[in-house]
Amino acid sequence: MPRDRDEPVRLTRIYTRGGDSGETSLGDGARVPKTDPRIEAYGAVDELNSTLGWALVAVPPGELREWLELVQNELFDLGADLSVPPGGERERLRVSPGQVERLERWCDRANERLEPLRSFVLPGGGELAARLHVARAVCRRAERRAVALARAQEASPPALAYLNRLSDLLFILARVANADAGLPEPLWKPGASR
Repeated sequence: MPRDRDEPVRLTRIYTRGGDSGETSLGDGARVPKTDPRIEAYGAVDELNSTLGWALVAVPPGELREWLELVQNELFDLGADLSVPPGGERERLRVSPGQVERLERWCDRANERLEPLRSFVLPGGGELAARLHVARAVCRRAERRAVALARAQEASPPALAYLNRLSDLLFILARVANADAGLPEPLWKPGASR
């Protein structure tokens, strides 16, 4: 009997042995090497999602937590998008331009609370800000992997834009975290060791 779409998937066994030879399956069932650019791209998104989970441990209840929890769910959508080449007969889960636009609205809203930048900001300050800076750097890596995929194969343009905008949001939120904690931002001092 087919499974209802709303019924949760039950994984009775996590290992499959299917990847022991260095290959894995894409979302459309195609087998590819684990070093395929598509695997590299959505693997980096998975790493980003894990890093966001680590950052969320330090986020109190409120708007920021709600935003980041939604982003974590959308990163699964993004991974699903990247795991299947565009085209094909079946409709697939894809990142939408509306999701990118929401990130832009959040960037603008969070940035309104901050002083204008007068220098490059060093990653750090408080614990939450430091974790968000790590997530930002991992997001940039995921974006580079997605761009490499788009150059080698085909990838969804909104998926690439989502990662670009998310890294901006994470940078802004790291600044907000320091401001909310009453901590000064660590600023780059060019040539400080001279």
